[in-house]
Formats: sequence, C-alpha cells, structure tokens
Amino acid sequence: MIRSVYVAYSAQARWVTTVFPLTILLSTVLSCATTTPSVETRLVSTSQSIQAAPPPTPLPKDSRAYYHFLLGYEAELNQDTTQAIREYQLALKSDPSSAFIKSRLAVLYFSLGDMGHAVEIADQLSQAGCRDGQTCMLLAGIYAKAEQSEKALRLYDRAIELDAGQSEAYFSKGVLLVNLKRLDEAERAFESGIEHSKDSPIGYYYLGRIEIEAKQFDRAIRHLEQAIHINAHFEPAYMALSALYETQQDRPAAIAVYRKYLQVVNPQNKEVRHHLIRLYLQDKSYREALSELETMLREDPDDLDTQLRLGLVYGELKDYSKAITQLTKILVSRPAELRVRDYLGLMYEELKEYDKAIEAYQENLKVQPTYADGHLHLGFLYYRLKRSADAIPHLAEVVKQNPKQSDAYLLLGLTYLQSEQYAAASQAFEEGIRYNPGNPDLHFNLGTVYDKLNRFDDVVRTMESTLKLDPKHADALNYLGYTYADRDMKISEAVELTQRAVSLKPDNGYYVDSLAWALFKMGRLDAARAEIIKAATLVKDDPVIYEHLGEINMKQNLRHEAKEAWLHSLELDPSNAKLIERYKDSGFGDPTLEERVRDAKRRVSQNTSSQKLTP
Repeated sequence: MIRSVYVAYSAQARWVTTVFPLTILLSTVLSCATTTPSVETRLVSTSQSIQAAPPPTPLPKDSRAYYHFLLGYEAELNQDTTQAIREYQLALKSDPSSAFIKSRLAVLYFSLGDMGHAVEIADQLSQAGCRDGQTCMLLAGIYAKAEQSEKALRLYDRAIELDAGQSEAYFSKGVLLVNLKRLDEAERAFESGIEHSKDSPIGYYYLGRIEIEAKQFDRAIRHLEQAIHINAHFEPAYMALSALYETQQDRPAAIAVYRKYLQVVNPQNKEVRHHLIRLYLQDKSYREALSELETMLREDPDDLDTQLRLGLVYGELKDYSKAITQLTKILVSRPAELRVRDYLGLMYEELKEYDKAIEAYQENLKVQPTYADGHLHLGFLYYRLKRSADAIPHLAEVVKQNPKQSDAYLLLGLTYLQSEQYAAASQAFEEGIRYNPGNPDLHFNLGTVYDKLNRFDDVVRTMESTLKLDPKHADALNYLGYTYADRDMKISEAVELTQRAVSLKPDNGYYVDSLAWALFKMGRLDAARAEIIKAATLVKDDPVIYEHLGEINMKQNLRHEAKEAWLHSLELDPSNAKLIERYKDSGFGDPTLEERVRDAKRRVSQNTSSQKLTP
C-alpha cells in the first residue's frame, strides 16, 4: 500500500569533472561536510577560493603595475570580477612578463567560464616554464576544464616533480584519469597520494569509487570504510558505501551505514533519513520506519510528506484507526490535499466502512470535479460493491480524461461485464486496445466477453493475441485450453495449454480442474482423476469441480463416488438443471428429493430474500 516517493541513491560513480587545486576540486564532493579542520573537508567554492587567496608573491616591481594590481585585488575581495580583470590587464601592460598577474587573470577568466582567455593565458605561462607546484596545479585545472587532458596530466606530473611530498597533485591527477576512464592509472595515482597523506580520506574514497566502477566490491567496501575510519565526518564515503550495499541488496548493511551517518555526521540530514525510512519500508520494518518518521516530525511538525507517510505506515501496521486519525489531522489544516483524502478513503475501505470511503472520494470530487484519481477510486469501489450503475459514469469520466490509461478501460469493461452489458463491455475493451494495443489483459478480457456473446472464433483470436503479447499469461492459457477441452476440439493442445497454466500457478485449483478436464477428454482417466481430486482439495466450494469429479468417476464406473460428487455439487449450486437431469439419467433418482439438496435450496432462498431486504 505504501506509495514510495523516495528515489534510490545511484551507485553509479558521479565523478567530479573539473580538476583544479584540491581545495577547489572537492567543493562539490564535500558540499555537505560538517567539519572544517582539514583541507579535505573544508567547504570552499571556486569563487571563494580565488577571492580569499592572499596577494601572490613576488609582488610586481613596477610601481604602476603594483598600483593596478592592488586595485584589482581589492575588486576581487569586493567580488567585482569585471573590474578586477580590467585592473589586472592594466597592470600587465606595465609588467607584461609578470607570471603572477597572468595567473590571477587566468583564475578570474576560469571563474567566469571564459575558457578561451583562460587557456590562452595558461599557454603563455606553460610555455614560459612552470617553476612552482601551485602554479602547475592551477594551469592543469584550467586545461582539464578545457578538455585538454594531456596538457593537464603533464602539468600534474610537473607539480609532483616539483613537490613530491604533497598529495594534492596525485589526487587531482587521479580524478582526471577517472574522467578519462583510465582507471588503472587513476588507481596508481591515488595510491601514490595515499603514501604521502595517510591521514587523508580522499585517496581511500576515490580508490573505493574506482573499485565500484570495476565491480571489485569487496575492495571498494574496505577502502570506503577506511576513509570513514580516518575521518568519521567524511560524508561522501558514507553515501558511496551505503549505495554500494544497496546495489548488492544488503539492506541491513546499508541501514547500518545510514544510521551511523545520522549519529556521527548530521542527524538533521532529511535526505539520509528518507533513505533509511525507504529501506525500512522495503524490509517491512514498519516499527523502525515509524520511529524515524516520528523523529522527523519532532524536527519539522509541518512536514506534510512525513505526516502522510506516518499515516501510511500505520496502515501497513493495520492500525487503521491511527492511520485515519493521522490523515484526518492533515486534512483539518490542508483540506485541499486530494491525495491525502484518497489514502483516507483507502483506510476506510480496509475497515470495510465503505460509506465513509465513498464520502471521502466524493469530497475530493467536490473540491476538484475533474480529479481523475478520485473518479477511478470511486468507480473501483462501486465495482467492488457490485454497484455497476454507480461505477460506470466515474470510470467513463476517467477514460474520457485519460484515453491511454489502460486500467480505466479494464475496470469499465469489467463493470459492464458485471452488469451483463456485453456489447458495451466489448466496446470498452476494444477501445482500450485501440489506445493500448500491447496490453495483454485488455485482449484477454475482450475474449471473455466474446465468449458471452457466443463469438467463438473471436474468443480464440483474442486469446491467441494475449499469448503472443505474454506467453506466460496463465489466465489466457487456462481459458483457451479449457475452451478447447469443453468443446471436444484440439484436445492435445488443450492439455498442453492447461499444463502450462498449472506450471505457472500450481496452487490454482481452477487451472488444475481445467487440466483434469482436458485429460478426461483425451481419455487419460487415471491422470484426470488424480488432478481433479487435487483441484477439489485446493478449491473446496466450487460446484463445477465436483460436477467434473462425478463425470470422471462415472467414466471409471465408480458410481457411488460419482453420486456423492454430484450431490455435493448440487449442495453448492442447487439450481444446476443440467446436472439434475444428468443425475436422473444416470439412474440415481431425483436429487431434488435428497434432504441435503433441499436444505441447500432453502439456504439459497433465504440468502436471496435477505439480499432483497438489504438497502
């Protein structure tokens, strides 16, 4: 009943596509981290990183260049990028060889997405020779963003050569290699970075992501757990690890990761708690889901989605009274919430308080007369209550609004069929097929209507169409097989069709009865009797099964057993005139004089009278 609105977290690696100095690179990956002590977990956007940078050294020697540089740097601090670029360009005119002014311009062009100018300056700096690691990292990041990957990789290698003891260049190079799908090289880069920074979770995290991509899941789990062990607040590792467990269908492990995250990292993270609730619901751990929902409501009592899910969880726990109380509470403050009232109606249906369910659905239609789901719910409930005349207008309205919705045509056709309006039923199914030609259930139900209209050739045609669309449509297999057997035609095919139906649903007593009847028509009496006895144990109150049992017993000259089977069939359906005549013709006398059959007639008469008195 729960209608999940959660979206499963994808385990597919979502690699950062911009490779820049590590404090900038990881700003997206770590956007929800909660601690600040280390470089790896500091939240720094690209523009903040640029604007917060101290004036680079060496400073310009030319006084005019120095003057414009200071004005440019002040404009940066004031987040006036256009003015900063203008001042740096003026500074560069006075000192055209200044590498640090060029680097500031490159960074600003990069931040504006002007990759043409950024790359042009990067080329100038690169040709002049990169002499310090940070400048190499800067240029590599620009080239990576501009998809000039080989230039970027050479500069990362140069940065490593200039300062082999730091890890940023290894990690940034590794991310770029991952984007290039060069996973083996990326793995070596991250491993080298880890050697120089064993207390950083970054390398272990990315190793884990690479191993997920390579489907080396056990190694991925170890490295992601290592990242969390190094930094218990490192959020990306929790997300990747829980997603990996989910892809492996290891929900208990995923739940444990999400719970630890909420305990250690951020107990207010709604998205993570929603993931946790979703997993509890998938496991049908409704009590645990209920506890989490109550926690969310304490933090945000006005959260409509959480209030609604709480009501639905009460429904799954079959605590319908609490569910109704919860949903009614929502509607007091938000009477226009149609979906909430829909669920309220469903809860009343579960309690068999059908009048209240109808009232809820009708109220929705007062609020919004064109509300298709309201018409569908009301039409379906009327159909269940065998109030066909009330159901038809609502289902017809759904069909009118959504001509491609196959369920509405199915219900409308079945409602006409229920009220024995066979021509209208066939029209509904045929129209549904026109809009939904690939729906096997529409073809199947149209076939059953053709049977009522004595259109045998059309019955066969539609059942065969059903089986072309769905070769494992058990109802169609059974229906067509029994139809052939009952008409004493294509008996071998009848046996094969009913056997396929039984193989799909071996506990369906009606299918087993069809198989028994087909075997009987083939003359395989022992096999037929074994199957019909099995059918009678599976369905104990079907008169047709016992009528068939009597016929099979008679064919085997088991007269006493045949008589008992037929009398039991007449106890279940004393109006079967054909069987009454068959009973007489077999020399058993008049079954209507048997006390058990007379009692059955009285019972049916009393039930009919009672139904007439019921409003």
